[in-house]
Amino acid sequence: MKDGIYRNTCPRNCYGSCSILSYVKNDRLVKVTGDPKHGFTKGRLCAKGYASTQFVYNPQRLKYPMRQIPRGSGNWQRISWDEAYTIIAGKIIELNQRYGSNLACGYNKFSGNLGLLHYAVEGMFNSLGPHTKPIGNPCALTGKHAVNQSFGDHYSADPEEMARANLIVIWGSNPAVTNVHQMKFIYEARRKGAKLVVIDPIFTRTAEKADLYLQINPGTDGWLAGAIAKLIIEKGIIDEEAMVKQTIGWEEYQQFLHQQINLAHVAEQTGVPIKAMVELAELYGKVKPAATWAGLGIQRSDRGGRSISAINSLAVMTGMLSDPGSGLYYMHFEIEHFPQRLACHDGPVHPTIPHSREVDMSHFSKNALALTDPPLKLLWVASRNIVTQDQNLHSWQQLFQQLELIVTVDLYLTKTAKQADIVLPAATHFEEEDLHVGYWHYWLSINQKVLPPYYEAKSDLQIARELTRRLNELSPGFSNFPYEKEPIDWIKTELSPEIMRQYGINGYEDLLDGPHKKVAQTHSLKKYNLFPAIETNLLQGDQQQPFTYRLLSPQSLLKIHSQYECVSWLTYGETDNIIELSTMAANEHEINENTKIEIYNEQGAITGVAKINPTLPRNVVLASQAGSNPINQLIFQKEDHDANGSSTFFYDSIVKIRKGRDTHG
Repeated sequence: MKDGIYRNTCPRNCYGSCSILSYVKNDRLVKVTGDPKHGFTKGRLCAKGYASTQFVYNPQRLKYPMRQIPRGSGNWQRISWDEAYTIIAGKIIELNQRYGSNLACGYNKFSGNLGLLHYAVEGMFNSLGPHTKPIGNPCALTGKHAVNQSFGDHYSADPEEMARANLIVIWGSNPAVTNVHQMKFIYEARRKGAKLVVIDPIFTRTAEKADLYLQINPGTDGWLAGAIAKLIIEKGIIDEEAMVKQTIGWEEYQQFLHQQINLAHVAEQTGVPIKAMVELAELYGKVKPAATWAGLGIQRSDRGGRSISAINSLAVMTGMLSDPGSGLYYMHFEIEHFPQRLACHDGPVHPTIPHSREVDMSHFSKNALALTDPPLKLLWVASRNIVTQDQNLHSWQQLFQQLELIVTVDLYLTKTAKQADIVLPAATHFEEEDLHVGYWHYWLSINQKVLPPYYEAKSDLQIARELTRRLNELSPGFSNFPYEKEPIDWIKTELSPEIMRQYGINGYEDLLDGPHKKVAQTHSLKKYNLFPAIETNLLQGDQQQPFTYRLLSPQSLLKIHSQYECVSWLTYGETDNIIELSTMAANEHEINENTKIEIYNEQGAITGVAKINPTLPRNVVLASQAGSNPINQLIFQKEDHDANGSSTFFYDSIVKIRKGRDTHG
């Protein structure tokens, strides 16, 4: 690339999808800034974005393909790309000959890079014909189902419009840490006199800034939403005629609230005083326009779907979907409107197997172990760090033992990569072309290739092109992947006439001048579904046993799971083994600040240093995600029986506390 300033987009699983201006000199990235043409981020980046130069030129980045013999030994040998492709392609072909199909080959990929061209993994496996593939979304699927049931679509308001609200209720989200760009719109509204309400079990950095903070017991959000709705109806601060016209189930909804919601009982279950409920109900009923944000944390529980539905119903009832400047926020799935040519690539037809085997992402290891005829024997891992992110790790270890070849594509030698037979070095977003649309804001942006590869790193698309070519060299016609197509060709196919119309562009060249926002659209649904606030099982209350604690592991400011762990600018002075507990819990176990402690359950034990947090509820402990001893070792989820699948219920894990020992699980 010539020296100059180019456009990139942060591809991480984050609300921002930030547009970046990259300054390149002598084929090196010398600095990055935010792109002022991006209307959501407005020329700013988060700390992780500003640390991009350290991320790209980190000495711990993978430089070459490597093979581990035997698996798990740590005995890594550098191999060439040609050797790697030959080994992988040979195994795929051998498994096909052994079983008569490619069902023994599968992949596990998720959100390490959200660019549209990273669907090359899906396209590559599709090009083989029927195989084993993951489905679902462990981060947001439960909430998505709830939103779709309420509104008939994945509705989420324009986050920039939050600046016009006079009331902002943030329910189970902490944007001061996880969505820093949204805070400027919240601050803008507050400067105009808006009230900020935060509902969260944790006294977060966002809660510190609130006018009203309600500390709620985890998993009881549906109770509180129902109580607020009942109070609003009783006080008569509602347009009942509009409810009759605009909703389905209004009479049943009122009847449920009247018969099932007892304020004293709700106060007992939620931990929220009746006085606080009344104050919030009056704000909801009288202050317009109002915005409600139902955070992802709510649906990380088996009660989460109904809680999101209850909050949706409350938003509909208080006019939040019709008043200008108001809105309901969760996240949107705008990417589903794109052609997704790579993900939807049609592979060859098998004579007897009509389609690929699907495995729920939230229960992948357990369900994959149950596969027979044939069993899963090859697993491709991309954009994931399973060992620090997934639950049910015991079944993952069993699956690893069953697999004959594990291939991991990554930037670093992660804990998951260390379990692989072959590791392939991935390109950063500065070393590849791509196209990005966010899941929070409505801006479309391009990602230019501005740097040569870091040593021998390659993009997912380049790997797919080269591996499928090798497959066809060894077995002509084995894959129908169009490996001759360049990245820009795939970008052009994503910009269909309808997409270009929606974003007001004539081609990808327009994006080289700056991001474009989707033309504003109103929600077209005429009738909204109202759901009871809670299900029967929620009426029974929380059955948590004495001296047990709910484990919460919210995101941190300077990392996204295990990403950025190797960036020294973001880790200086930090430690990853802090376990926060309440003053009451500390007293119960005679634990002092900085004492070595363990939290444990039937899955194992984690050792850390105690930090006493006087704002925590008694029955909650906090621990960071990822790190040297990942907290997900303690997370186990029973299989969901919903045919549509669910998110992973990370916040349903219960642990006990004991003083530290010399060994831990």
